[in-house]
Amino acid sequence: MVDRKRKRGRKSSTSAASPDQGEAADVTANRIADNDLDTEPSEALAQPTRRARGRPRKTEQEEAGINPAASPERRSARHLECNGDGLVNGDVRHLVPPIPDSVVRKVVPSMDAVVKVFCVHTEPNFSLPWQRKRQYSSSSSGFIIGGRRVLTNAHSVEHHTQVKLKKRGSDTKYLATVLAIGTECDIALLTVSDDEFWEGVMPLEFGDLPALQDAVTVVGYPIGGDTISVTSGVVSRIEVLSYVHGSTELLGLQIDAAINSGNSGGPAFNDQGKCVGIAFQSLKNDDAENIGYVIPTPVIIHFIKDFEKNGTYTGFPILGVEWQKMENPDLRASMGMGANMKGVRIRRIEPTAPESHVLKPSDIILSFDGVNIANDGTVPFRHGERIGFSYLVSQKYTGDSAQVKVLRDAKTLEFSIKLDTHKRLIPAHIKGKPPSYYIIGGFVFTAITVPYLRSEYGKDYEFDAPVKLLDKHLHAMAETVDEQLVVVSQVLVADINIGYEEIVNTQVLAFNGMPVKNLKGLAAMVESCEDAFLKFDLEYQQIVVLETKTAKAATADILATHCIPSAMSDDLKS
Repeated sequence: MVDRKRKRGRKSSTSAASPDQGEAADVTANRIADNDLDTEPSEALAQPTRRARGRPRKTEQEEAGINPAASPERRSARHLECNGDGLVNGDVRHLVPPIPDSVVRKVVPSMDAVVKVFCVHTEPNFSLPWQRKRQYSSSSSGFIIGGRRVLTNAHSVEHHTQVKLKKRGSDTKYLATVLAIGTECDIALLTVSDDEFWEGVMPLEFGDLPALQDAVTVVGYPIGGDTISVTSGVVSRIEVLSYVHGSTELLGLQIDAAINSGNSGGPAFNDQGKCVGIAFQSLKNDDAENIGYVIPTPVIIHFIKDFEKNGTYTGFPILGVEWQKMENPDLRASMGMGANMKGVRIRRIEPTAPESHVLKPSDIILSFDGVNIANDGTVPFRHGERIGFSYLVSQKYTGDSAQVKVLRDAKTLEFSIKLDTHKRLIPAHIKGKPPSYYIIGGFVFTAITVPYLRSEYGKDYEFDAPVKLLDKHLHAMAETVDEQLVVVSQVLVADINIGYEEIVNTQVLAFNGMPVKNLKGLAAMVESCEDAFLKFDLEYQQIVVLETKTAKAATADILATHCIPSAMSDDLKS
């Protein structure tokens, strides 16, 4: 379900096959436990369960002192989990209401379209970017839609090496191909080339966005068994919520049906047997029980149409501004707003956003595409409901235009702006690509990403990472589309770099007096340098000086010592 560092996984029986694999097995088990990917039921059953009296016993993650990871942009989402593992000891019998027979009868014909997804993952090693980590396996759910395609969660197939699908009642696993992965919306699109897989299966139909209290039934292959599982509940909330895996905010459904590990990617049906969403994350909190989240059909349809329109996934556009509520009457009066005028104030505009040359800080956004925005940033949604105006933006596609009415200097202006995707200075994902690196004189340079921070400092990286990096992560904006935050990741000790061994994750500001904008630019400057010395200006007024010829000559020996195939990643060579 999302940030992939939050799954109640168990150590597999094969992970401790030999003593020399003990350390690696622990790493593998922890990775599965921390990632939102769904583990094999057999692994979970290998661990005995206990029944406690009185107050429910803490989960394994809580006993270990592990807090669920947060969305990089919103710490209020720290307790959202994409693995659906927010239940007490995995026992949901006392939490789930009985499923009405009428609902089961309508959903049963559609169950044959629900498949089990088996994935082998090979994650990048961000600390040693020239290699990858040990592979591991997971299982989750998915379902068949029209056009010989299958939908599941993006986190279920992230960093995939191999994906297989198994139909209900079948003993055959079919090799699948990943067509598209939508990181923001946590949806992935698969297909199978074998015609036998598609025989005798009717694709699911999508239903309309459900209303509050509408019955929903979640179907999938969660932990606790190998066969299909059905749980039911009602829609308890509809709002723009934080997608933990995508580190973004999109429309979501909150339901009280049980969503456990393995339900990821499974469909949620209405009482007519139509799919109204995809199970993808749950809430883990001591004060809340049995709260799950579903990706609704508007988000799913947007993902599918985006792929069909562009032949690839382009993403959900954003407005590219940070805004402030205008609920204070004195603030409204100072900005020249009338008694009946409502809107939100622009605090900052991303320099890379297309509208950065049109809109200005302190503009009051009054409406978006003709829909008036309230002082708290909400717009009318349905009867008796309001929703954040970012929902209107997310309904658009990359490259679309929108009409924005603003108040500037007590004058009302209207602009047509072009919408585009978000360019973060520190990206939330590397989108399946290997991490970039460059090595000279034992200094390992790399670009900072959220997965890198999580790899270096764990799931609590928002507290443990250096303050300078966190400030850039939370508040800095990219000035250009190719700007990166380049750091000295580590120093591979050698005679050439004596005295620099303790430099770790420190930003590189300039090289020989030239500012460093990205890793590729730094590598090009160093490789073409003919000066006598290589001088790197680092954060905290640190400098590194190496003799040019000696550093370049020593690099080859350092690479050989550490079994590093190349001094730079492939993407920097082009």
